[in-house]
Amino acid sequence: MWTYQHKNFKVHQIPALNDNYIYLIEDCHADTVLVVDPALASLVIEACAQLHLKPTHIINTHHHWDHTDGNKELVQTYNCEVIANQDDAARIPCLSHPIPADSSFVLGNLRIQSINVPGHTLGHIAYVIDDALFCGDTLFGGGCGRLFEGTHAQMWESLQKLAALPDATRFYCAHEYTLPNLRFARDMDADNPVLKQRIKDDTQTRMKQQPTIPSSIGLEKKTNPFLRPLDAAFIQAYNQTNQTQFNALETFTDLRQRKNKW
Repeated sequence: MWTYQHKNFKVHQIPALNDNYIYLIEDCHADTVLVVDPALASLVIEACAQLHLKPTHIINTHHHWDHTDGNKELVQTYNCEVIANQDDAARIPCLSHPIPADSSFVLGNLRIQSINVPGHTLGHIAYVIDDALFCGDTLFGGGCGRLFEGTHAQMWESLQKLAALPDATRFYCAHEYTLPNLRFARDMDADNPVLKQRIKDDTQTRMKQQPTIPSSIGLEKKTNPFLRPLDAAFIQAYNQTNQTQFNALETFTDLRQRKNKW
């Protein structure tokens, strides 16, 4: 488990399953404790005992089992509330507080903004708390989620919403996929010096058995191939290499389709 300090809260990062991350958000000024996407209740219970915390809320980004399987046991153990997209009400276990996909609410001293980010699933939402983004399976270190339910246009629009956040925003995604993603990125953006340095840095991080997450929005915009179509120069180079005439959406679509087969 790793802990990151923000101005008004701490984020405790719990590794789970093969490559999942569960997050505990500890309000520094109230007894509010949020659990983000609990894949396994037992790991959360163990971490909370160690940290002397009692979860008050679960926030789910989407309905997939490796983000919601811990809901029932945690509700039974802590009597906590479950918050998720109202459009996913039938697919989120123990959902007690459905919210609109785009909404603002306050828990304790934490002001939270939810953002509608369909693509990976149709009901996927992300949460912004101050300078932190919890984005589930929409944006990854060096990558983005597969399209199980949404369209390429929906996912591209969702990624643009996240890319519009301040560059300093730290983002906490739900999987440690960074190194495989960066190998694909290198094939698509071979002359990118920032990417080359990131590959070195993140490789060393993983060799030390440390997480590459959180990353930052600013770093992703410079190195993540699925955000690179925001840069007209990247699109121009991509078109020259592939003898195409793609716009930003078409470039993203081609990249996502290539990654599916890579």
